This record gives sequence, C-alpha cells and structure tokens, in this order.
Amino acid sequence: MDKFETFSGIAAPMPLVNIDTDMIIPKQFLKTIKRSGLGVHAFDEMRYDDDGNEIPDFVLNQSAYREASILIAGDNFGCGSSREHAPWALSDFGIKVVVSTSFADIFFNNCFKNGMLPIVLPQEQVDLLMKDAEKGANARVEVNLEDQTITSSDGDVIKFDIDPFRKHCLLNGLDDIGLTLEKAASIDSFEAKAGAARPWA
Repeated sequence: MDKFETFSGIAAPMPLVNIDTDMIIPKQFLKTIKRSGLGVHAFDEMRYDDDGNEIPDFVLNQSAYREASILIAGDNFGCGSSREHAPWALSDFGIKVVVSTSFADIFFNNCFKNGMLPIVLPQEQVDLLMKDAEKGANARVEVNLEDQTITSSDGDVIKFDIDPFRKHCLLNGLDDIGLTLEKAASIDSFEAKAGAARPWA
C-alpha cells in the first residue's frame, strides 16, 4: 500500500446524501476478487445510460472533474452492504480522499485498509469545501495528513481528526498484511522457540 502524506488534487462536488455501496459499484461487478479494473464501473448507473453512453450531467463525466481525486460528498456516504469493492472501485478510479459529515462504519474502515482517507467534518465545513469544489478543475485542494489539515483553493485551512493508529498506518503505507510483516522478526523468533520446545508439533 502506498504511503499517504501530503496530497493535492481536484475535488469533485457530490452533494447527494445516502450514496450507498451499490451506487458506488453495482452488484453485477462484484464477481472479481481483483482490486484493479473496477474504476471504470464506479458509479456505473449514474455515469452511463442503458446503452453504455456517458451521462453528461454526472459530475465525474464533466471535463473539469474527470481527473478528480477527492470527493466532497453528502451525509452518510458508503451506506448499504459491506462490499469492499466500493473502496476498490473508488481507488481504481483515482479517488484518494472522501470528505463527508458521516460515513457508514464498514465503508469507513475499508477505506483505511485500502489506502484511502475518509474525513469527517461538520456540515458548515463540508459546505465550504463543496462550494470550493464547484469551481471546477481550478479548485485544487491539499490534504496534509501529518498536520491533519485540508487547504481549499482559496487558502482556507480546515483541521480534521483521525485515529492515531489509522494515521500511522496511512503515513507508513501499512495495510493488515504490512502490519503483520512489521512483526516478522518476533514471529520468526516465536516459531523457532516453539519448534525447539515442541519438535513433534
């Protein structure tokens, strides 16, 4: 997993509330166990019509937001089923940060496991960033995880909270496997001692 330190990108406004995981990645795309290749299907039913043509009004189909890497979203983002394909699809599309007033717990946890940063802010601060994002491609937002700040294109600085352990994992690029491998020496030592004490095992 890549390290997350300071990140700057285009923010796309998505003010809909209750965007669930089926809207993020519909069920017909859940057959794969690969994390790659899902980005093209992110928000599939909002991005494409029945013939597979792009819907021009959808924000991520607009030229200003095709390279968006930050979502400014409505309340209760990621609700619905627990599918981990939802953060996989967003990450494969290029989304690194999602800002909302609240997230569904399982989606929130899955974001961290996949190197994405979900940020919870009060409504007034989300509204400020939403308005900023509506400026289009010129509205580049900077996220500094070490300092726990978001800087809007206008220079407004917003502080955000994050669990220290999750912050440590993102800063160091550690998923569950990476955390385990950090203890590899201790695990090897334990296995050697256990093998010597119980050679029959």
